[in-house]
Amino acid sequence: MTQEFVKPPFPDQKQEPPGLTDAMIPVPDHGETSYRGSGRLANKRAVITGGDSGIGRAVALAYAREGADVLIAYLSEDEDAKTTQTLVEAEGRRAILVAGDIQEPRHCRRIVTTAIDKLGGIDILVNNAAHQASFKELQEISDEEWELTFKVNIHAMFYLAKAAVPHMPPGSVIINTASINSDHPNPTLLAYATTKGAIHNFTAGLAQMLADKGVRVNAVAPGPIWTPLIPSTLPEEAVKTFGHQTPMQRPGQPAELATAYVMLADPLSSYVSGATIAVTGGRPFL
Repeated sequence: MTQEFVKPPFPDQKQEPPGLTDAMIPVPDHGETSYRGSGRLANKRAVITGGDSGIGRAVALAYAREGADVLIAYLSEDEDAKTTQTLVEAEGRRAILVAGDIQEPRHCRRIVTTAIDKLGGIDILVNNAAHQASFKELQEISDEEWELTFKVNIHAMFYLAKAAVPHMPPGSVIINTASINSDHPNPTLLAYATTKGAIHNFTAGLAQMLADKGVRVNAVAPGPIWTPLIPSTLPEEAVKTFGHQTPMQRPGQPAELATAYVMLADPLSSYVSGATIAVTGGRPFL
């Protein structure tokens, strides 16, 4: 039987950034009751930024059920991060929490050294954390907002990859979260969409650069996904109708992206590099 997923309209709701999972109506599905692992990532060691909630939580849970230990890097959402940690540990896997701001190069290097110290190495780096804010006019975007978006969304990927790659054995993988906005930019998310276009090119170029080291680099490009980022960064009317523009007429749930991240991390996907997997509810990508 096909699973029934919630469709808009959603109740009125507004949160302060970065938002909390349990305050959302409805609460997102991360695969808690649906994802079944099969040992595809047995004894792998994964670093996931933005792993406290949303897509990051779904990926952390799926990786744990596939046999991986995870480091969950997040900004300041301690409550959400501890919930993700509990989900991972319930699968008998290690879950290390590291709070802090990835716009700082020093903190990115701290994430990597913590993974090496606590997990013994890094086999998978998932660059998933992101910042976005909505503006109707160019003049509303401050210099500081523009710079912050680039620091969090693209500069941090460079810092993390640069720190991690020397410690990643052949067969390792980097997975970057891009967006449908890299090909179909939403003008009210100008800074965010611009960084997502940069991530697409960063992924393609880095895949070529690291091929001789045996490190694969790929991206996942989600469409509208129901995460705390939505009620905390979009206007209330946009939240109410979120996802209606897709052919499926609904947003995706974080759980619906997990299999893409598992497939790209799976050692059996050894010839997949420089690819972008679109998870967009039927909207064309590229």
